[in-house]
Amino acid sequence: MTKPITHVATTDISEMLNAGTERRMDLPGFHDEFVDFPHFIIRITDEIWRQRNIEKCKDWYAEDCAIHTLAGDIIGAEIVTQNTYDTLKAFPDRTLDGDNVIWSDEGDGAFYSSHLITSKMTNEGASEFGPATGRSVLFQTIAECLCKDNKVIEEWLARDNLALCTQLGFDPDAVARQQANKDIENGINLIDLHKKNRTAIEKGGPLVATTGSASKVAVEALKATLSGADLAELNGAYDFRADVKAPGGDLLYGTDQIGEWFGAHAGALSDITVSVDHIAEIPYLGHARDVSLRWGISANHSGDGKYGPATGAPLYILGVTQFRVMNNRVREATFIWDDIALRRQVETARQLS
Repeated sequence: MTKPITHVATTDISEMLNAGTERRMDLPGFHDEFVDFPHFIIRITDEIWRQRNIEKCKDWYAEDCAIHTLAGDIIGAEIVTQNTYDTLKAFPDRTLDGDNVIWSDEGDGAFYSSHLITSKMTNEGASEFGPATGRSVLFQTIAECLCKDNKVIEEWLARDNLALCTQLGFDPDAVARQQANKDIENGINLIDLHKKNRTAIEKGGPLVATTGSASKVAVEALKATLSGADLAELNGAYDFRADVKAPGGDLLYGTDQIGEWFGAHAGALSDITVSVDHIAEIPYLGHARDVSLRWGISANHSGDGKYGPATGAPLYILGVTQFRVMNNRVREATFIWDDIALRRQVETARQLS
């Protein structure tokens, strides 16, 4: 009997790395060493980040692979490789542990993964945030990868840089200001860079059909949360015991804390438009389902508070959220976006005003 497809959230890493040789799903174009698609994601991550075979990035990423981040895009396996080396200079002991892989079959031999990762590392060299601090940090990332023919051909990367920055001991607004000033010196404007993304959202960018009931619950919860909905609406979307992780490493419990945290975020913005750009859904345990949503926001920084005095700047957010849905409500969720890059857009507007 064929074994079930690898379920990352409930399987020990040793079992995932020693999965045998028998194929558990149709995986055209992928090497025989991978038993299924989640196994591919876990194995290539392990080879690069735990075994430190950095040059393997050139095997696993396409030469023209686009990696989309809120701080800007990078292109190609060569840059992915160099960025990995640079990260290890600053954090030589960095590890990446796979908490979950939510995936979808995109057809025509393509597969899509939403890989929730926890990283532990010590800052022993200069990083994008400042000089070495010697501090140890713990934070999460979600890497969403479109894969085909044994390679990542496009990636959307959301990392909780706010948690990383603050744990290192840096002031996030000061770091964002420094980065914005460096951008301006180099003729870069992050607000202008994201104009096409804001336009796509405002025009009603791609919305993936919500075929499953869990996906529908997740989409409704996402939009209610990001728009700063009232408590009654959040109570309809979330279980009263809901655990939610928010940028900065903040842990929220219950709809009152969820509403307060995201209400402050939405309160700094106006004309909030949310675009859901990809949905993946897999079973968890029992009747529970895991859903990943990649999303974007177009909004204006029109309120004082969370991001300082209002600048009126048009802002773009690239984010990913993984939901665990039980009994038609969200029981757990992890929201990740790069809040340093968001603040960098605000500081760009402030410096140019």
